Amino acid sequence: MPTPPRLIPLLQQFDFACKRLTDRMAGPVVDSGNGTDVEVGPMTDDEYLWEPVPDCWSIRRRSDGPGARATLLVGAGDWGRDSAANPHPVPPPFTTIAWRLGHLSEMLALRADHTNGSHALTRDEYRFHGDAAGAIAAFDSGATAWRAALLGADDAALDTVGYSAYPYGSDPDNPFAEIVWWVNQELLHHGAEIALLRDLYRARRH
Repeated sequence: MPTPPRLIPLLQQFDFACKRLTDRMAGPVVDSGNGTDVEVGPMTDDEYLWEPVPDCWSIRRRSDGPGARATLLVGAGDWGRDSAANPHPVPPPFTTIAWRLGHLSEMLALRADHTNGSHALTRDEYRFHGDAAGAIAAFDSGATAWRAALLGADDAALDTVGYSAYPYGSDPDNPFAEIVWWVNQELLHHGAEIALLRDLYRARRH
């Protein structure tokens, strides 16, 4: 099926953002933005879970319970993502690389499932990772699944309200094209945050 022309720039933007974020986390180099390769080491587990300020939200062992101001750990398995029932704390807690990356990966995987999958996957069934390598692999898996969902959308699907039935956003109330745009901006801004946290970790005082 040919890709709708108006989806092409959004798909290109998504591909660029995914590659840049993955390269920024895993190395060995990342495009500086002007075509120059900059060396970058792979993210360590300590860096992945680093809490630069008190009372961060993160990915935590379920046996340790939720962090400060969180009331539950979302997900299945041994690790969960700090969260709280609505309304969320104000001001929002500062979140670690682990939290931000887990949020992106969960969003991509679940949105893909609710677009061209089982339409049944929930946050309580998603498995988070306590190590950097596992989390990067989960991000790649979620991004691959979402890209496949995009390639399955024709021009009519882009205008269809509720084409994505993802239950944790505005998907059931908006045309799919708007959801595609939204996912891209989530990826771009959280990717930039993760890159900045990597810079701060490298420059921290021991």
